[in-house]
Amino acid sequence: MGDSPARVAAAASSSPREEETSPPPPDPQPIEGGNVPRDDEDEEDDADSALGDDNASSTASLSASILEYRTLHGRTYHSLRGNAEYWGPNDDLAGESMDLTHHMLTILLGDKLFLAPIGDDPGKVLDIGCGTGVWAIDFADAFPSSEVIGTDISPAQPSWVPANLRFEMDDCTQSWTFARSSFDFVHVRYLFGSVVDWEALYAEAFRAVRPGGWVEAVEAATRVDSDDGSVVPGMALHDFGPLFHEAGRKTRRSTSVVEDGVVGRAFRAAGFVDVVERRFKVPLTPWPADERLRQVGLYARLATEQGFEGFVLYLFTTILGWSPQEVQVYVAKARRELRNRKIQPYFVVQVLYGRKPENAR
Repeated sequence: MGDSPARVAAAASSSPREEETSPPPPDPQPIEGGNVPRDDEDEEDDADSALGDDNASSTASLSASILEYRTLHGRTYHSLRGNAEYWGPNDDLAGESMDLTHHMLTILLGDKLFLAPIGDDPGKVLDIGCGTGVWAIDFADAFPSSEVIGTDISPAQPSWVPANLRFEMDDCTQSWTFARSSFDFVHVRYLFGSVVDWEALYAEAFRAVRPGGWVEAVEAATRVDSDDGSVVPGMALHDFGPLFHEAGRKTRRSTSVVEDGVVGRAFRAAGFVDVVERRFKVPLTPWPADERLRQVGLYARLATEQGFEGFVLYLFTTILGWSPQEVQVYVAKARRELRNRKIQPYFVVQVLYGRKPENAR
């Protein structure tokens, strides 16, 4: 993908966050973020499979076979070599959507790349499912003394990166090959729809992080809601969640991990302590009155408009049996709704982090 012109690099805050610890919350945490519409309506248009039964290595060398992408209705997807499975394309359009999403999430978190209290000098850091590598690049720039590794099943990362960063082709849903207790911080983002066994995944993360180290997971709900009743059944945005959830059930890779509390249960089953969960209400368009949330909504809309075809094309045609023409009609309807100033759609992003106990192996 190289250094995409659509990549928006966000400044990372390197100051440590005041430590937040709490017992495992029995219920979903309060959603953060205002849901107040703008006073005016003068808006301008701003332009991976479960852990396998075998012990196959998760890390693959970059060879010609990895570059044997599949093509489906004009979009490219990762190679079928190995056991990895992911529903999203790996082409430039998808990469630009990922980079816009990264910028949106950075603004959402208060211009931070993470919320876990990892301190000022994390030694070795692992970014799982790094996509275009933008989070890992920003983190490596912010912490030049850290050693950062980003992993993904597609070689979609640029070659020009900070000296303290390297990328590896890796299927995180297989047994990890990293040494036990070798990382100070493990970051995982947006794996919904690609994992069968979430407890197995976070057991691997628990094994890889050092005692006292932190693991942070960021996942998005795929259900689109509104507080004012403007998102209703029959709308493309409303129906996206139920359709995506149906596809996830059929593939045995949940697309409703936030809605169902899957990651929190997996964290606690793995043995993490001081688990903190925060949920943010994310405007899908720039309708809020609050300027920061309006910016979040602007980038969320840009990312969704750029990426929506890729969100649905593989799952809706291959799993749900839609025709490519039906997908295109649905995508066009969703894009029209994203430009409708009368609706106030939002979704939820969950950030959850926990610490490996000091006495753990």
